[in-house]
Amino acid sequence: MTGTGLEQLRTRMSGAIGGQLPGHIQRLSWSPAQLAGFQRDRLRVLLARAAERSPFHAARLRGIDPARFELADLPRLPVMTKAQLMAHFDAAVTDPRLTRDLVEQHLAGSVAEPSLLLGEYVALLSGGSSGLRGLVVQTVGEYAGFVASIMRRAMAAALTSAGPPSEGLVIGIVGAGAPVHSSGLGAATAVAPPVRMIPAPASLPVAEIVRRLNQAQPPALMAYAAKLAELAREQRAGRLRLSLRSVTSMSEALSPAERTAIGEAFGVPVIDLFVSTEGLVGHSEPGQPLITFASDTCLAECVDDDGRPVPDGVASSRVLVTNLHNLTQPLIRYELTDRFTPAASPGGFLRATVEGRADDLFRYGAVSVHPFVLGTPLLSDPAVREFQVRQTGRGADVAAAADGDLDVTALAGAVRDGLRQAGLADPRVTVRRVDAVDRDPLTGKARRFVPLGVRIP
Repeated sequence: MTGTGLEQLRTRMSGAIGGQLPGHIQRLSWSPAQLAGFQRDRLRVLLARAAERSPFHAARLRGIDPARFELADLPRLPVMTKAQLMAHFDAAVTDPRLTRDLVEQHLAGSVAEPSLLLGEYVALLSGGSSGLRGLVVQTVGEYAGFVASIMRRAMAAALTSAGPPSEGLVIGIVGAGAPVHSSGLGAATAVAPPVRMIPAPASLPVAEIVRRLNQAQPPALMAYAAKLAELAREQRAGRLRLSLRSVTSMSEALSPAERTAIGEAFGVPVIDLFVSTEGLVGHSEPGQPLITFASDTCLAECVDDDGRPVPDGVASSRVLVTNLHNLTQPLIRYELTDRFTPAASPGGFLRATVEGRADDLFRYGAVSVHPFVLGTPLLSDPAVREFQVRQTGRGADVAAAADGDLDVTALAGAVRDGLRQAGLADPRVTVRRVDAVDRDPLTGKARRFVPLGVRIP
């Protein structure tokens, strides 16, 4: 194969995604029995590969017979954390050539343009802007399965009797600017059918994002929730002029107020897309908060602080993910700090609402405050363009970027009232007006709620 590393990556990626999409679409109509059988078989393959080729997992899976393992046996296995994965990275992967130092060196050289590691692996960063930094490595085919699980619902909706659209799925994406992060890699590599991304990185000034989207006029838009809320303001003001068939919020929790405002601005109900670099993917129906997860590619256990499954209707404290398609870097009962509230799942695919991350909660002694308590008055103020709330010992410090007049005294009072109603006695709140909220230069993300003791760039 000739051409640059990027050209080769694009060609291989589009071919692999195109080859996997039909099978992924077919799985959407599976019965619970079909899904369970597939999950069991894939789990057995994963456990066998991990036990055979990863010293880290071999020790953790000692005494387990993968060929006889059942889905109900999963709680017998130990939980793994990102800290453990990073500390034992070289022993956790199933290709001994993949060392942490090698992956780090490859990523350091891939900030501007992606390429394949060792000619066959995709390497990504996870969590760099909001928590412990992680590394995720997988083959092109494994990563293509991840992408197919993200795109299959949209592709299924676009199919006609003549097949998929000849131009592919065309999507404007406002996500990471650097291809070392998943949305940035997608934007850099998806340039031809079956999926064609039109990038407008979230790290750009909003005026430039608006210019690029206006010029391209994509029929679909996918963006971080915070940027989507900002773009909805631009659409209402007439500076952004898109006629969309679909609009999707990704990577961050979307408040009910934001969901309504965005849907009204663009004239289409918002789809919530949950994506973790570790492989877990889920979609909501347009305009609905309940997300259906791709349980054929990842098992997800909603558990409490003691690791026990939570019943339907009760928020978990974390989610344990077992990735069924990444055999290069086995993630088996891998801890995500996202809080899910599961619902009845008659089709076998997990359904849940996402309540945000457990480490987004502001805890003041015995009082725990959900981020939306602090965010609601900020979202309700028409002058506020974007914001960041940092917890303090007795309340919060708010940085607000605004258009026009901003009554910081009234806004501080509204946030203070929310904290008081949540149970915090005599809360102290300050509001500062800023030109813009600082964003991670690689991802374009800005953590909107920063608990006490959490350090971010």
